[in-house]
Amino acid sequence: MGPLGWLLDAQVSIAGSPVLVREIVGNGFGLASAVFGLRRLVWAWPVGMVGNALLLTVFLGGVFATPQAHDLYGQAGRQVFFFSVSVYGWWRWSRHRRRGGDGDGVAVAPRWATGRERLGLLVAAVVGTAAAYPVLAALGSWGPLPDAWILTGSLLATYGMARGWVDFWLIWIAVDAVGVPLLLRGGFYPSAAMYLVYGALCAWGLFAWWRTSRVARPVPAPIPSTYSEAVA
Repeated sequence: MGPLGWLLDAQVSIAGSPVLVREIVGNGFGLASAVFGLRRLVWAWPVGMVGNALLLTVFLGGVFATPQAHDLYGQAGRQVFFFSVSVYGWWRWSRHRRRGGDGDGVAVAPRWATGRERLGLLVAAVVGTAAAYPVLAALGSWGPLPDAWILTGSLLATYGMARGWVDFWLIWIAVDAVGVPLLLRGGFYPSAAMYLVYGALCAWGLFAWWRTSRVARPVPAPIPSTYSEAVA
């Protein structure tokens, strides 16, 4: 059995339940991508795309014969959308870095979304979840409503990350809060554990990006109080 065959078929036992090694490896790539994202490095995108490809095969249990009996089509579908949005994020961050970035090797300058952008995120969250729910239910996804939010929220968070919005960390936290209990009930234990790690990492990332956005904010020049100060 070659390395690829081992990766596709190898299993370990966790709490008496079989778990695919590729689920563990895929989540490892996802964690590495999140760390690179926190540090605002372009490598966040290609590393995450490898994890997306691996996890796609995990959540389509009926297609790829995984130990879990449940198909989470929302979880699987988001890996495809992640891959697509990651192409955009990779291009956007690479372009920013080629233009000089912030002068410290990072690829994006964090900022909070504007009121209009936040409204757009909220509308997209409601519409996206409402649209995904009946589709996932018809496909037979296990837990279609939380799965619909996980799919929608994940896409919005990834897009927000590509745009450099600090708000995307808050969306990820909301996704993790729904994802952990769903994955535990479905028997996807490594993914559930990784969601807990993601939650802690998101709290750290939120603080780090928020602090950076404050440092990067331009300080307005003081208004001169006299004519002599103005012309000095």
